[in-house]
Amino acid sequence: MAKADTTRLVREIEETRLHLADTVDALVDRAHPKSIARRGLASVKGRFVDEQGSVRLETVVPVVAGAAAVVTAIVILRRLVR
Repeated sequence: MAKADTTRLVREIEETRLHLADTVDALVDRAHPKSIARRGLASVKGRFVDEQGSVRLETVVPVVAGAAAVVTAIVILRRLVR
């Protein structure tokens, strides 16, 4: 085996090792609980807040109305059961 072939193989192995290390680091970051929570919060925030930071009423109003309906239903059911 020539010296050039050995040098090329060593370089390829090192590049592959660095690529795998980056991939493992990315997977660890994705699986970290804080990263998962951060992505979930960003997803929810994206639904209720637009790019300028103002509230999206078209999504907030139905959620608030639904929550109010659930609370009202619970109160009515509790009064009927008593």
